[in-house]
Formats: sequence, C-alpha cells, structure tokens
Amino acid sequence: MKEVQNSRPSIVSLTDKAAERVRDIIANHPGSKGLKIGLKKGGCAGMEYTLRVVHESDKYDEVVEFAGATVFIDPMATLYIIGTEIDYKIDKLSSQFIFNNPNQTSTCGCGESVELEPQNGTSLVGV
Repeated sequence: MKEVQNSRPSIVSLTDKAAERVRDIIANHPGSKGLKIGLKKGGCAGMEYTLRVVHESDKYDEVVEFAGATVFIDPMATLYIIGTEIDYKIDKLSSQFIFNNPNQTSTCGCGESVELEPQNGTSLVGV
C-alpha cells in the first residue's frame, strides 16, 4: 500500500534553536512526547501563549515535527497562530521562546501578552 503524504503546510515552524530547546526539554522529562502550545486570556494586551510538556496528545491537536522536535497545537489556538515562526533566544539575563506571529496586531509594553487576529478576522480581545 502506498503511503499518502500530507502536502498541507505546517501551522507553525521552528527555528533550529527552538527545535534544539524543545528536544532538550523533552529529554529532561522522561516519557514526554513534546510541547503543547496554546493560548489563554491574560495580560494587558488580552492573550498569552502557553507552553507545557505533554505525555500524550489530545485527539484534535495539530502535530508539528521539525528536526526531532515535536510540538502539539491546541485546537483552540490554531486559527490564531497559523504562520507563526517559533524561535528561542538566550541573552545575559533570560532565555525564552519567541513567537513571530503574523496574526499579532499589538503587544503590551512588557511583551508578556499579545492581541491576536485569527485568520477569519475576528479579534480575540473582548471575547
């Protein structure tokens, strides 16, 4: 039987640094399958990204694999993060994942929260 390849583009992409960090996190949590990305209400701009280690994916999660790193996308976040590039940055005082999201319309001054516009054009703020 011939295997069918999914030609649909990934919802998100990871830089090499982000993929390396995801692999490190998974390696430090035995039995984990990957990181799950989601969104929650919070901060002065309205929404915050969430990241957590998962041991099993949910039935409706989107799965993104890149260079040995597995990321699960919460289905409620999908429309808000389509096209996002995830990077990982280390500087003298901190290290963090960076979300370069084309659906982001604004951010708070501290950079902890964002306002996002889903692909269908409905704003998440005030929902």
